[in-house]
Amino acid sequence: MNSRLFIQAVTRFLAGLLLVGLLLFVTAGSFAYWQAWLLIIILFIPMFIAGLIMLVKSPDLLRKRLNVKEEQTEQKTVILFSGLMFLAAFILAGLNYRFAWFILPGEVSFAAAVVFLLGYVLYAEVLRENAYLSRTVEVQENQKVIDTGLYGIVRHPMYMSTLLLFLAMPIVLGSVISFVIMLAYIPIIARRIRNEELVLEKGLEGYREYKQRVRYKVIPFVW
Repeated sequence: MNSRLFIQAVTRFLAGLLLVGLLLFVTAGSFAYWQAWLLIIILFIPMFIAGLIMLVKSPDLLRKRLNVKEEQTEQKTVILFSGLMFLAAFILAGLNYRFAWFILPGEVSFAAAVVFLLGYVLYAEVLRENAYLSRTVEVQENQKVIDTGLYGIVRHPMYMSTLLLFLAMPIVLGSVISFVIMLAYIPIIARRIRNEELVLEKGLEGYREYKQRVRYKVIPFVW
């Protein structure tokens, strides 16, 4: 086991857990915010398990997933807006609980949790199908076009899974206000995809032909 990679992964995991916890419970003013606990459970337990599996079976893939250093200015802007979106959504979710502005029924939060876990299943399948998957926009050495499985349905199944995950999050937290904020993810990923496909068309052999075969980017028959 790569001890340096293990430490990096654990540090990143604990930092994310601490940040989410602070954003939600400090703004909520209470640890009784049970929807926040629900989100933390369904978000971080699968993340921990997936991280362990990748550490043992696919350390190179885990290393790519931990790398968030974008080289392109366009993608740095996308990451900045994504971060601001998450900060606003989590802070407003906590405030929504504290001041009871408009809290969704508990059964709605549980239904959203099911959708969230479905998004996680899709996310895991994408990781299984594509060993070249990176969090940065790049063309890797010896990279090939993946056109089977979910990649035979949409060109960017990772964004399909994250769309489910991110739009389900605020509903799990019981906050309609945060859901409206998270809708900003749609134009954000549209911008990222536009830039990503330009990079792939230039640097990845066969990608232009793949775009002709698989017409939809994220949602079958819609987008």
